[in-house]
Amino acid sequence: MSRLLAAAVFAASLLLSAVVQGGSTPAPPNAYLYIGWPNDGQTMPAGKPFKVWFGLRNMGVAPKDVKYPNTGHHHLLVDVDLPPMDKEIPNDRNHLHFGAGETETMIELPPGKHTLQLLMGDDKHIPTNPPVYSKRITIYVK
Repeated sequence: MSRLLAAAVFAASLLLSAVVQGGSTPAPPNAYLYIGWPNDGQTMPAGKPFKVWFGLRNMGVAPKDVKYPNTGHHHLLVDVDLPPMDKEIPNDRNHLHFGAGETETMIELPPGKHTLQLLMGDDKHIPTNPPVYSKRITIYVK
């Protein structure tokens, strides 16, 4: 019975490490991703687009399908948790892709409380290893 338990623990640890570690594209361990604008807790006006500015240190930005060391491209997560780190980042209204190498965007959100978070993806939209993501911020649209 103890061998079965040990095998189950080992299998679970492998699964967990795949989720936490990210994809196969390496990222610098000191890469730092952040949202430069808007600020955490800020109120944005309803009914008009506002700028979201992406900040990145110790790593470069490259368009999708360009495989170059220590680079990736931005994904903006809106009102959603981080996706699995070993799979392609979804492409929908909550996972916005910036595969042309953009470092800012204009978005419009409905009135209410919203969260924003950035996640770097590799040339195939898979998070880097280690995953590079920003702090999640909360904004209010009124």
